Amino acid sequence: MSTQEHGSHEHGRDDCVDYIERIVYLIDNELDQADCAVVELHLRECGPCLERYDLQRAVKQLVARSCSESAPESLRDRVRIRLREVEIHLTEGGA
Repeated sequence: MSTQEHGSHEHGRDDCVDYIERIVYLIDNELDQADCAVVELHLRECGPCLERYDLQRAVKQLVARSCSESAPESLRDRVRIRLREVEIHLTEGGA
């Protein structure tokens, strides 16, 4: 098996820095087909960038799942009340 297949292909640090932003755009489907191919080739050859891609994708999926949930109405009411209390305290000069 070649070093590329093992994901240990050597890339310069500067090369990888150029791909960091492009990885985010790839995950967000904001690259054209040619740029996708270039980034995907880099990911196949560079283990550290592939790990970063996997981590970025996992975080994005987690955030997307978390953002679809809403707090229970009772919690929202308690937060509103507490915010009003703090607002009143600040208005009365109790800061």
